[in-house]
Amino acid sequence: MERKPIVELTEVTKIYESKVMHRALNRMDFEVDEGEFVAVMGPSGSGKTTLLNLISTIDVPTYGRVMIDGIEPETLGSNELALFRRRNLGFVFQDINLLHMLTVEENLVLPLTLDGLSLKEMEARVEELAERLDLKTILHRRPDELSGGQAQRTAIGRALIHKPKIILADEPTGNLDSKSAKDVLELLEGINQSEKTTVIMVTHDPIAASYCDRVLFIKDGEFFNEIYRDERRRTFFQRILNVLSLLGGNVHDLSSVRLP
Repeated sequence: MERKPIVELTEVTKIYESKVMHRALNRMDFEVDEGEFVAVMGPSGSGKTTLLNLISTIDVPTYGRVMIDGIEPETLGSNELALFRRRNLGFVFQDINLLHMLTVEENLVLPLTLDGLSLKEMEARVEELAERLDLKTILHRRPDELSGGQAQRTAIGRALIHKPKIILADEPTGNLDSKSAKDVLELLEGINQSEKTTVIMVTHDPIAASYCDRVLFIKDGEFFNEIYRDERRRTFFQRILNVLSLLGGNVHDLSSVRLP
């Protein structure tokens, strides 16, 4: 099957100017193929979030080029960019960011109201997602009545409802207990496999990374290593731990980590 890159970063450097100039990314080359599930790992301050912000079009590179599905977002006007982002990208964050005055169903449907879809189409999409994400019994609850896992599943539903090509997830399991985290990771893995939706996930958690096809490791804003999943998940997990121990820095104490 022909590989088709959906995300391409070419020689991307990002510099933040303040009292002290900070080079967050340095000449980064990075490609993600359509339908891939990729994790990005590295110590705190390594440039993971900057990388995600550039792919999400929230930020623009200082030098170099970012291409998303054949389009250079930097060349779009603000209205075009908002539309491009809404049509192509879905976002899942550690801080779940549901609107507390709305029910689960209203939170899910919110992105569609901007696109002027018919009520019938909106209802069909909510029903399909509620079934898949196990939300049917909680559609009329508000976010403060949900468990962490239910809230994150709702947030994933909101990210998926407009059928984006790419899901960008920033520490999506960071605030969840291990059972809820496993549910969320299996959900992302399932969506990636069944819909061929591309998923790019920043995580510090080697267990979360072991669900992916590939892990990119960055350090001090530069490429450090990457490994592919080509065998049992347990072996892949061990290889992730091995690279993290070489990375050093603040990647948490890994000695106690075990694959459940």
